[in-house]
Amino acid sequence: MNNINKIRGIMFDMDNTLLKSHIDFQSMKLEIAGFFMENGLLPETFPIAEHTASTIIEHVKLKGVSKKLYETAMKIAVDHEVRGMEGAGLEPGALGLLQALVKKYVLVIVTNNSFQAASQALQITGIKSNFDLIVGREQMQAMKPSPSGYLAAKQHFSSVKSDEWISVGDSWIDGRASMDAGIPFISYGRSGLLMEEKGIRTVAHINDLMQLLDYV
Repeated sequence: MNNINKIRGIMFDMDNTLLKSHIDFQSMKLEIAGFFMENGLLPETFPIAEHTASTIIEHVKLKGVSKKLYETAMKIAVDHEVRGMEGAGLEPGALGLLQALVKKYVLVIVTNNSFQAASQALQITGIKSNFDLIVGREQMQAMKPSPSGYLAAKQHFSSVKSDEWISVGDSWIDGRASMDAGIPFISYGRSGLLMEEKGIRTVAHINDLMQLLDYV
């Protein structure tokens, strides 16, 4: 990264980036998709495999959905998230990384999870106090892959310039949201091939969280 010495803020995805959660994202996606199909908001031919739960929800929002049906779908998501956060642990290296970064950088969580589930999980795992801001889906206009959450964080910390941020995540939706918000993205974990397929440009890829220290 050319601006390696200018980084002042870091935005993290939560699930499977910092936290090793037990959320069954596949079951969540299928239940939400099934609910929308039952209510005539998705066709039976909808390509579920090409989507995440968040992109399905955003697809339905764009088509138009009643407040009641939307809130019911959100409750399905919250139920899965809260169950999945029970017994959640940290990704290897997460604690050491945060100890090295805290008070030196503005640290932000941007997650499609509800604020309630995210706050609870971060508290249980003992890392919540490291973060200056938690952006859950209630604080976004639209969930990732929309850049809304990242833009909200940038606006909140307006003294940090766009080129002074980086973000880290394990999913293509993190990469897309970060790119569209104008924030350089570092991918973590095993999702490199899917990142390429989705046209996500990364400034680096790390398999060990502590490797992030090489880029800040």
